[in-house]
Amino acid sequence: MYIKKILPLKYLITFLILISFLAGCTSTKNQTEIKPVSETAFLMGTMAKITIYDELEDKQIFQKVFDRISQIEDRMTINDDNEKSEIMQLNNSGGQAYTKLSADTFYVLEKGKYYSELSNSKFDITIGPLVKLWNIGTESARIPDAMEIEKTLHLINHQNLLLDKGNLSAKLNNAGMIVDLGGIAKGYAADEAAKILREAGIEHAIINLGGNILTLNTKPDGSYYRLGLQDPLEPRGDYMGIVMLNNQALVSSGTYERYFELDGKRYHHILNPKTGYPEENAIFSISIVTEDSVDADALSTVIFLLGLEEGMQMIETLPNTEAIFITSDKKVYTSSGINDSNFEIVKDEYQLQK
Repeated sequence: MYIKKILPLKYLITFLILISFLAGCTSTKNQTEIKPVSETAFLMGTMAKITIYDELEDKQIFQKVFDRISQIEDRMTINDDNEKSEIMQLNNSGGQAYTKLSADTFYVLEKGKYYSELSNSKFDITIGPLVKLWNIGTESARIPDAMEIEKTLHLINHQNLLLDKGNLSAKLNNAGMIVDLGGIAKGYAADEAAKILREAGIEHAIINLGGNILTLNTKPDGSYYRLGLQDPLEPRGDYMGIVMLNNQALVSSGTYERYFELDGKRYHHILNPKTGYPEENAIFSISIVTEDSVDADALSTVIFLLGLEEGMQMIETLPNTEAIFITSDKKVYTSSGINDSNFEIVKDEYQLQK
């Protein structure tokens, strides 16, 4: 059997360059006036890029942002070799006592529990044992056998994650449970980065954490930021549409992000915690536009797992939240707040459904 492994970093770098190009596009006159300043760092397993459009008095602001993102990564990673990880301490204490947490980690756990409940457990932050079993996105990716999956599913239940807000502590009821904040932590990090920029007086900027985008206001000339929307059927950096953002977050999830192929079948990283397998539905990509990146990050996975019909129904109930669905037959479905003023399809083969 032949396994095709996907190493996404080199494509990700190309994608970030494309995003930067689109975000900087404006008239020749405005380009000379704005002169955006950018810096990058490798954080949270991806390329983090901060682009500031305002005049900078203190270039140390970039390092302050990167240090904050690094702090969040240390607290929430599930890498075994990171002794600072509060999530690892929580996971290693399963079935025992409560674990004391920082306000950061507790807040993200609260958010994760909220979206686990909102999705009726289609999204579950205790999915860690299943993620470890499949190892998609690593050199050891594989298809587990049915017995392994059945045993693992018993460990996945967000209701067995207990939170004590008064003492900023948490407990996993059963040994072997694993909290995995991979579907939400980058969104929180982007929000915290934006907070630092705003406190420093920065009014116009883009935060890009490996494709998790958060914009501060508009560009200085009042025009919206223009972000390329990845074509899920093409290599990284090939976009099928443009999304216009104003003080909003954009996060996408899809079958193209991390996967491996075996005997001609693709196994992607968005796992269904109820079946134990990668979710199979008509969606190839879902993009969420909302105010806070932490919500966009979680919802991109939640809505993908819910599917087109149920996912669209949920989006329409959430305030200031929009979605763009791309299906396997190249049809595009949008929520009611997406229109010609904030989204444009640039490839003829993709057809917007009315």
